[in-house]
Amino acid sequence: MACTDNLSGMSEAIAAVYPKTEHQLCIVHQIRNSLQYVSYKDRKSLSSDLKPIYTSVTEEEALMALETFSNKWDKHYPQIAKSWYANWNNLMVFLQYPNAIRRVIYTTNIVESVNSQFRRVTKNKRVFPNDIAVFKTLYLTINYMTKKWTMPIHNWSEAIAHFLIKFEKRIQ
Repeated sequence: MACTDNLSGMSEAIAAVYPKTEHQLCIVHQIRNSLQYVSYKDRKSLSSDLKPIYTSVTEEEALMALETFSNKWDKHYPQIAKSWYANWNNLMVFLQYPNAIRRVIYTTNIVESVNSQFRRVTKNKRVFPNDIAVFKTLYLTINYMTKKWTMPIHNWSEAIAHFLIKFEKRIQ
């Protein structure tokens, strides 16, 4: 299982290296990309019309919600529905899983948070005397971050149980 933002070529790269991987595109990134060129006055209405797509229970229900969205908004913003249709197979991977697991796998925000911490530490110190100094700084940052990670992932025991069933031959 891989969850990534929609960088071009990422799906192909993952499939080339790990052919059995299910690739989920980050729903949060897709929504941000959808709202990128929307005028401010339409954002609230448009985003509430997008919500039934990614909160649907089944893929068929999500597809019907996308068609409804497309019928309403294609006149003003045709690129939004086109983007959802183009990425549909990778956007709706998470709908195969129970609701409790979906929140674990639908976004890359956790990874982005870690990367943000790394950037903050390395950006403040512009010059490092050598590579080892960079690695030590990142190591200390990881130690600092993990001390804050006291809360387990919500519903993780249910998620891992489902993953063990679905990927029984790949998870030990």
